[in-house]
Amino acid sequence: MGGRRPLTLKLTLSLSLITCFLLSSSYGQNCAKHSFPNNRVFKTCSDLPVLNSFLHFNYDTSSSKLEIAYRHSGIGSSRWVAWAINPTSTGMVGSQALVAYQQTNGTMRVYTSPITQYQTQLQEGELSFNVSDLSASYENDEIIIFATLGLSNNGTMLNQVWQEGGLNGNIPQVHGTSGANVQSMGTLNLVSGEAGTSNGGGSKLKKRNIHGVLNTVSWGILMPMGAIIARYLKVFKSADPAWFYLHVLCQFSAYVVGVAGWGTGLKLGSESVGIQFDAHRTIGIILFSLGTLQVFALLLRPKPEHKYRLYWNIYHHLVGYTVIILSVINIFKGFDILEPEKKWKHAYIGVIVALASTAVLLEAYTWFVAIRRKRSESEGKLPYGGVNGGEGNGMYSHGVRTQQA
Repeated sequence: MGGRRPLTLKLTLSLSLITCFLLSSSYGQNCAKHSFPNNRVFKTCSDLPVLNSFLHFNYDTSSSKLEIAYRHSGIGSSRWVAWAINPTSTGMVGSQALVAYQQTNGTMRVYTSPITQYQTQLQEGELSFNVSDLSASYENDEIIIFATLGLSNNGTMLNQVWQEGGLNGNIPQVHGTSGANVQSMGTLNLVSGEAGTSNGGGSKLKKRNIHGVLNTVSWGILMPMGAIIARYLKVFKSADPAWFYLHVLCQFSAYVVGVAGWGTGLKLGSESVGIQFDAHRTIGIILFSLGTLQVFALLLRPKPEHKYRLYWNIYHHLVGYTVIILSVINIFKGFDILEPEKKWKHAYIGVIVALASTAVLLEAYTWFVAIRRKRSESEGKLPYGGVNGGEGNGMYSHGVRTQQA
């Protein structure tokens, strides 16, 4: 028995190695050994790294024409597939896509779709280059897209993207946003046929998330909190002058974080040539300008007794509230562009509702304090205990608030 164990172990290891070799050889032959109907021949092919996809092609260097057959195996009849070239970037946005799926009546639909935004539903449209001989087939759980592309003569290295997703009837739905679905992109050398991987999509997704988080926290949360502190906390005499330093700290932190978020937005814009969200971009520039103006305005803040302090207060409050309103609007525009999971948008709505509710309650309380103080003064009593009063501190004058942040 003792002498048979080494022999058994050797046989097991040998069989395992042979099996692995055969499996790897079989996988490597998926592309090169595939035969197309009607004796169609493609000189070059590439096994794409994810999503059971393969690209076969012929490239004519003199005419810059690319004849392709994109195969997507193991796909159900209720799913769509797409293969695309991105002439401007390495990610999805800007891609010029070929889309195919089997319709509910059993026929194939194949068309072109320029990708102009995230979470697209693959609307049909013309591409930035000529497409001819476009067709598709579905057989044995495999969709094949055939096409001839007229590319511009600007090099033999392309950025390619391929994808799959579900259907709702005959309408393509958003594809998955994790795993292989965010790894299905890379480069393609038209001469050697080599397909390289790219982390550009993951990198860009990370930058988008960073951009959204930074701007939501800064412009959308810290800015309103700073305004609430300035408007209501200074009512309490015990909070003076702590409220002012808290206000400055909150607003300056919001500005610094917001500038970082603005910078990531500029970087994303530079990496997505031809893709612009004009309203979102314009509001972002206005916010940065007004925020910068507020920071420098602090250096010119007159003393409370100065004759120009009233005008400075009006300017300061007007610009501050404008920034808050535009910030909230632009954050929701950002949600519409990125379309993250609904829980993030709902979470931000909850934060805004909480801040607004706090402001309403504090507004009611401070008006109660103002009325109470006015009655106390008219009766010759001292101001309401624990609350700033008097003309010199600029808080209330005859029951009407005059802020001096």
